[in-house]
Amino acid sequence: MALATKHRASALKQQNKKHKVLGHRTKGQLTKVNKGRVAIATLSRRAKKELSREERKNQMKQIRSQKREEATSRKRAIGTANNPPFLVTIVPLSPDINPRKVISALTSCDPEATITTSAQGVVHLSSLRYKQRFSFIIPPVNDLYAILDSVKVSNTLMLLWPSRDELEDAADLLLSSIMAQALPATVHISASMEDMAHKRKIQMRQRMIKEIESRFPGNAKLFSVDNDQEAMLVLRHIGSQKQRPVFFKDNRPHMMAEKVEFEEKGPTGTLKVSGYVRGQPLSVNGLVHIPGWGDFQMSHTYLVDDPHPLERRGKNATMASEEPQLIEEADPERQETLISTNEVDPMEGEQTWPTQEELEEAEASVKAKPKTKRVPKGTSEYQAAWILDSEEEDGDEDDDSNSEMDNSEFAPVDAMSQDGCEQDEEDEEEDEEEYETMTMPDTEGANYDDKYDYKEEMDALEKLRAAREDAVFPDEIDTPKDIPSRIRFQKYRGLQSFRTSSWDADENLPVDYSRIFQFKNFIHSKKRILKEEREGALPGWYVIVHVQDVPRHLYDSQVTSQAPLVLFGLLPHEQKMSVMNVVIKSHPLGHYRPIKSKERLIFHIGFRRFANCPIFSEHSTGNKHKFARYFHPGTTVVASMFAPITFPPVSVLMFRERPDGAQDLVGTGSLYDMNPKRIVVKRAVLSGYPFKINRKSAVIRYMFFNREDILWFKPVELRTKWGRRGHIKEALGTHGHMKCYFDGQLKAQDTILLNLYKRMFPKWTFDPHVARPPPLYTFRTSGNAADSSDEENEENPPAKKAKVVQFHNSGL
Repeated sequence: MALATKHRASALKQQNKKHKVLGHRTKGQLTKVNKGRVAIATLSRRAKKELSREERKNQMKQIRSQKREEATSRKRAIGTANNPPFLVTIVPLSPDINPRKVISALTSCDPEATITTSAQGVVHLSSLRYKQRFSFIIPPVNDLYAILDSVKVSNTLMLLWPSRDELEDAADLLLSSIMAQALPATVHISASMEDMAHKRKIQMRQRMIKEIESRFPGNAKLFSVDNDQEAMLVLRHIGSQKQRPVFFKDNRPHMMAEKVEFEEKGPTGTLKVSGYVRGQPLSVNGLVHIPGWGDFQMSHTYLVDDPHPLERRGKNATMASEEPQLIEEADPERQETLISTNEVDPMEGEQTWPTQEELEEAEASVKAKPKTKRVPKGTSEYQAAWILDSEEEDGDEDDDSNSEMDNSEFAPVDAMSQDGCEQDEEDEEEDEEEYETMTMPDTEGANYDDKYDYKEEMDALEKLRAAREDAVFPDEIDTPKDIPSRIRFQKYRGLQSFRTSSWDADENLPVDYSRIFQFKNFIHSKKRILKEEREGALPGWYVIVHVQDVPRHLYDSQVTSQAPLVLFGLLPHEQKMSVMNVVIKSHPLGHYRPIKSKERLIFHIGFRRFANCPIFSEHSTGNKHKFARYFHPGTTVVASMFAPITFPPVSVLMFRERPDGAQDLVGTGSLYDMNPKRIVVKRAVLSGYPFKINRKSAVIRYMFFNREDILWFKPVELRTKWGRRGHIKEALGTHGHMKCYFDGQLKAQDTILLNLYKRMFPKWTFDPHVARPPPLYTFRTSGNAADSSDEENEENPPAKKAKVVQFHNSGL
């Protein structure tokens, strides 16, 4: 009988973990056991500054409380006793609305409020019930610039909506401009609904709310001022609503002029502006900017007792008249200068004396090569020969896109047959006794041609054809026959790769670049300037600012237009010129045809307003950006121009001026940067066609028309529209045929392209003075003649005068 063997456990037998009889240990027990020892995970967490759950909860609580305190302090910084009052701009969206009725309802709703009016027409309301102050201003309804300037410094925008199904084109332009510029806190009021039936009023109110919701998402609350209770709700809403931050307004001192005086001193004088300081402290040693006027220096600032305090002084109190106290006088050593450009020294540009080593290298090269003729072997070697020393650009920008479209002639419509005319004459003779002859006024088409300029229409047609050709065949130009291509394109160069090939941003700069300023680090300079402590008149003070050297005609134009006067304090260096790059997006309201580069446009950039002729480029990444000959509708481009330095973020509005002075909103956007080193490269594409096609080679024609041009452009790489790449091998004959090698066999319908590039620079076309556009609304009245007799007026009383409204700033 065999002995039974005992089973032995293997060394690889699974060993289960024993059950812990002590149970789960708490954090306190673990702390006692560790006795101060810290785990590696905890040390790494501290090194990485990772927070525990309780620390994260505490941090979020602190952030919420900090934001709540900031919002509360921002609210209390406006409207209280020691702060400037709420500045409310009232803008009606129809010429039929009378904004004075709204102000009358707001000022009469609170019997305990104090009402005062400044010399510039600003109505002040001091409410003891809410312990807040309000200032209401009504800019001219027809003046687009006056409305935009008022909104720039306002805390609240009050829109008066008409009782209509749709807004007019002028109101649409106004709303689009305000929203693109910088929209402050808004209040919507329903106007001109007093005479409506109750059912019709409810329907119209619903339509208004729907329209407001489409334009102002999340802010579709509609108020009315039909009674005192509703007007009090409007005041309460203005004083308690959240204020929208606007960078160019919040980080600069600004004022709305309450009183303006002019003290003449020769051709210029001193402008005395009274008002509340808002935003940041105003220093007399800084500069101020008046939109449409320019930059000026200040001589003195005076403090005056607040003429509109938060106290009970009667219903129509008079403003205080105390002696002004001098706050600060300008110090010539510390005061900012008005110098905006550098002085150009013609002997300074790249004329450095060579060193001893450079002289020895030059002598050695002369001995080694006594006298040789330079032959182009590559783009980099003869690059300097392509770029002239002249500061002016060649005039090929306007001639690159040559249109070859035929001008079609319209054939006249065939006249009626002679028999038909004779039959009509007989019918007229038979019915002549039955009708009476009357003299009718000229129809609309009688003098139709007198209202339009035929030459201007033909020029616009040529521009449209050129823009259409540029959109279909971008950058393609015809090789000239009367001038050699090596002369025509001597400023161009070839690039192996547009994205990766190097391009020195400081080579061959025009003379205008020696007049501008450049930051070593623009972002760092901006942060440093905004963090600096500022001295001067504090926000909330009612001061008198003496602006010196103001031309008399600017003051007279302001008095004539009755537009509100606003004043902005400039940050350091903002009076100096540099290259400004702004991102512009096409606006569907007025951009209905392409805009050519270097066309004169009007820009509203933050608090500035000027005219300029920018160059357009693509909004892309990388260090080189392709030049855009046209700004087509529905696209986004970057406009580069010489303009004063402005620190972003700043909103941008771009208008195009018509021949009659009206302006169309063609684009909106924001300031990108102030960078003179942005490389904008223009591309010129020469095209040719295959004449003979082999397996790897082909004979190309129509790209050049002489042998010398082929040898000159031989180092530049070729490409085709079907994706082939190649190079020029040799010239065949003397009439422009050339043998080229490609990486594959060409198609018969393919097109061979040669890309050339040239850097583009903006022109010095900055114009700080811009004419105001015509009125938004033009009124014409028609009625009985003025010379009619009284008897006829008594027998036939005149009908109600009809009002015709024409909108000058419509889109089309």
